[in-house]
Amino acid sequence: MRLSSLERLRRDLKETDGRIVKLLNERALLSMKIGRDKAKKGLDVFDASQEAKLFEYLAEVNEGTLPEKYLKAIFREIISASRALQKPVTVAFLGPHATFSHLAAESYFGTSTGFIPQASIFHVFDEVEKGKVQWGVVPVENSLEGSVNLTLDRLILTPLKIRAEIFLRISHCLLAPGRRMDRIKRVYSVPQVLAQCQGWLRTNLPRCALAEAESTAAAARIVREDKYGAAIGSRLAATTYGLNILSEGIEDNPSNTTRFLVIGEGETKRTGLDKTSIIFGTPHVPGALYHALEPFVLRRINLMKIESYPLRERLWEYLFFVDFSGHADDPEIRKCMRAVRGKTNFLKILGSYPRGEETR
Repeated sequence: MRLSSLERLRRDLKETDGRIVKLLNERALLSMKIGRDKAKKGLDVFDASQEAKLFEYLAEVNEGTLPEKYLKAIFREIISASRALQKPVTVAFLGPHATFSHLAAESYFGTSTGFIPQASIFHVFDEVEKGKVQWGVVPVENSLEGSVNLTLDRLILTPLKIRAEIFLRISHCLLAPGRRMDRIKRVYSVPQVLAQCQGWLRTNLPRCALAEAESTAAAARIVREDKYGAAIGSRLAATTYGLNILSEGIEDNPSNTTRFLVIGEGETKRTGLDKTSIIFGTPHVPGALYHALEPFVLRRINLMKIESYPLRERLWEYLFFVDFSGHADDPEIRKCMRAVRGKTNFLKILGSYPRGEETR
């Protein structure tokens, strides 16, 4: 009996899948050997610099029809599973489950990871500092609302380092237990999210009451018991709490993006495409900031962000958070840091890490 063209293609696809499974198992065995070697040398299972180099390599060798973003998503899960075979990886995040912090952590570490929700940003830092979890993910700034001061507060004093950064495009969905938008009387979410969707809400649900919740995930839990309620949250929240997505992309500004930091002990090695974050304080004299920044100009080091931060205990005195291109181990960066240290009364290198892929 002759096979149809579709049956032949499915047969070829099945044979290809078989080869993929065989190769994945070969990779898993190699990964386990690497894990044993890392354990002997006392190295972390998660290595942000090595994974950044792997993704760069995959982009270079990808000559097929599979778009880079899909290839990266597939390998993110392969790497996540490989880490789990070496040693369980635990990550604390600002919870509960299905928040955007959870989504950011999962998008970076992959689903074969132990994600542990925390009640606050301070708790995330505490859990990592005490060694109860290996890594933490915290929001540090939003493209619309600016910096997250609670994260900046802890970065000043923590012994932990920034080990990686994550850019997450924030897309809001309207979630409800039912499927009819005309039955909705109340919309729940955090105040910032309600504000980010106010134009859409005025146009599509003008008569609905707006109610504040502790988090987008908490809003999703509330509406499970409110047949006339809807929540604004992520697609992950819909899946986690069994809700229907009535509308997607309801945020008023489509470029809304949040930057997250991965925090942990130790240092991240150079990749060649890195970013360094520092904080420094200057004397309260004219021209102090100018002189502190001069070493960057002289060495043509690109400043990517500078932000003043008020000292709580000293009126009208400030610290400065700065992000710049390069790694603290680069020779020119080391020279620059020595020069900056001589022109400031306080300098702390918060971490060097692979530059995150900014969403567009």
